[in-house]
Amino acid sequence: MQYGFVIDQDACIGCHACTVACKSENEVPVGKFRTSVKYVESGRYPDVKRSFLVQRCNHCSDAPCVTICPVNALEKRPDGIVDVDRDACIGCRACMQACPYDAIYLNEDHGAVEKCHFCAHRVDVGLEPACAVVCPVNAIIAGDMQDANSAPGQVIGQNKTAVRRPEQGTSPNVHYKGADPLALYPGRAERPPMYMWSDRPPAKADHWPSSVPAEPDTRVVLDVGHEVTWGWPVAAYLVTKGLGAGAGMVAPFMAMMGVSGFAQQWLPEIVGLVFTILTLGLLVEDLARPWRVYRMLTRPNWSSWLVKGGVVLSAYVALLVAGLVLRFADMEQTADALRWLNFPLALCAAGYTAFLFRQCKGRDLWEGRWLLPHLLVQAALCGAVILLAFSSNPWLVALTIIGAIGHLLFALIEWMGSHPTDNAKQAVGFLVSLSFGPFNLFRDGLLLCVVGGVLFALFLPVAAWIPVLVGLFMYEHAYIRAGQLPPLS
Repeated sequence: MQYGFVIDQDACIGCHACTVACKSENEVPVGKFRTSVKYVESGRYPDVKRSFLVQRCNHCSDAPCVTICPVNALEKRPDGIVDVDRDACIGCRACMQACPYDAIYLNEDHGAVEKCHFCAHRVDVGLEPACAVVCPVNAIIAGDMQDANSAPGQVIGQNKTAVRRPEQGTSPNVHYKGADPLALYPGRAERPPMYMWSDRPPAKADHWPSSVPAEPDTRVVLDVGHEVTWGWPVAAYLVTKGLGAGAGMVAPFMAMMGVSGFAQQWLPEIVGLVFTILTLGLLVEDLARPWRVYRMLTRPNWSSWLVKGGVVLSAYVALLVAGLVLRFADMEQTADALRWLNFPLALCAAGYTAFLFRQCKGRDLWEGRWLLPHLLVQAALCGAVILLAFSSNPWLVALTIIGAIGHLLFALIEWMGSHPTDNAKQAVGFLVSLSFGPFNLFRDGLLLCVVGGVLFALFLPVAAWIPVLVGLFMYEHAYIRAGQLPPLS
């Protein structure tokens, strides 16, 4: 059994009765939506056509929001409905990144995510969802999608239907009959700064990249706004995690490089410990309910890379502490040997984010196949440059330069390489055009990290970490924000 919807866009009149009924039935906060209607216009006066598209959760058969939630707050019920346990949610907002349909929002009053749940409280007593009941033209047809004799099953069997973003492989269970492709596929129509009755919501009002032109004479004239939910803390997390993991990656080779004294014996573990703990702190601070982070221990979802990453970071920290304890106990050889045992964990700590981002099905830019090696190179760069501040070792200088050049190469691949989806192409357009004041985050971040890092490593190695880390943060901030800017609806 799989509950779902067929939306008859041939019949829909764009009246928003479904939106109002949903808000009333489920007490949806002002400015948030579980179901909404998008308007798209095409053509030039006097030959102008307006199309509607009803949007909501697709109750996917393979729901990425369920997979990524670290505390099992989202579940796929036996009847196919994807529901949310608001009390269990910790407000990490990973599900919002995983949803390819922009169907999940954060209720700030409760610190938890919410979405269309097919009016499960009505379904459980034999009633239809409120939106289907209130639609004046019966454009919303709810029922069992796997039953060929059900109302939606008959429509699908007798008509050609389409789904949103089929390339994501989520098997969505909202089918559209008669939907205009310009409305169905986000990013095809221009998004002007003004909608029909208001300014466009500012969170998505960044300048549309000229490298990804929209279809001529098409425009979105009404749509809901959605927030960019991950910001600078996630960019900072990528940098601090690179520093913490990078120190552990470099640590086993310090003696071979000829580094001695405090820099060889104590510094890698201290740097790794400080920045990994800071990384964990950033992750907790960014939660809407940080005091409930313990639920990742009490009700973990082992399919989520948030949980797996937390285990990796915790194990990595434990071995770093063990290494420091061994050195306090004058067990130098054992402590050095432990560095080799911790090396694979350092690699995992640096790279697990690539697998986490791959679960973010709404952010195609983050799913690129080059992200894992890029993260490993960034971590090696971070580890080398922070240790270089305490020891001007020529091997650390060389590793800093190689890491900076490697970062540049992967960034250029991200910019100029091929991308299989429109969403990823749009995100790359944003990536290379985002700015902060007079600075282009992508271009100037790369120049500062690579050129500044190389020059400082050669001539003032003690300060090389400054341009490298500032430039890397600028790049990561652009990368995180750009992935969230292409429209999903």
